[in-house]
Amino acid sequence: MKDYRIAESMEYMQNNGPSGITTFELLSIILGNSNKASKLLHQEETLFTGQKDGLSIIAAADFDALKYLGGLSQTEAARILASIELGRRITNKSTADMEHITSPSDFAQYMMSRLRYEKNEKFYAVFLNTKNRIIRVKQISVGSLTASVVHPRSVFNAAIVSNSASFLVAHNHPSGDPYPSTEDRNLTRALEEGGNILGIPLLDHVVIGDGVWYSFKEHGDIN
Repeated sequence: MKDYRIAESMEYMQNNGPSGITTFELLSIILGNSNKASKLLHQEETLFTGQKDGLSIIAAADFDALKYLGGLSQTEAARILASIELGRRITNKSTADMEHITSPSDFAQYMMSRLRYEKNEKFYAVFLNTKNRIIRVKQISVGSLTASVVHPRSVFNAAIVSNSASFLVAHNHPSGDPYPSTEDRNLTRALEEGGNILGIPLLDHVVIGDGVWYSFKEHGDIN
């Protein structure tokens, strides 16, 4: 039986572009099934504690979770994941085109699309030239749901190899709360002290949460 809601959405999109249709309609078109799209967007009980809206759930899901949450086939789950990854790559490219980091907000926005929906902690270092333009982005470590193990030596080795003039670091809190832990503060101090000794200063450490972030620089924790 033909799903007329999908047909109408596709016709509208062809005539007016995709920006004018709803998230529900976009998912319906991708899946070819409006009932499954509705189920994905309106979960009352989820596998992801603390995530309240359907889009956040979908963005954090893997194959098995999508199949469980929406009753999707492997092909349907693959379509959703491929669409999300394509969007992330487009976003990453648009922020990478900026290249010039001038403020904590610039850096937080640059890292948000990489880290916001990660389910494990990931720690990145971003190396800059003398004009604060990005010359290299390196993932330093991957941790658990609550912590990542980072040794300052790994960061400084990459900084020296990259011939960087300064650097920034960022990691995510899968809980969604970006407030730094004691370990985060200790690591930041070690990186700041080491950077000052080497003449490669740490400009900021940003912790990414669910759409929010914490900047050590903005809070006066980095000189």
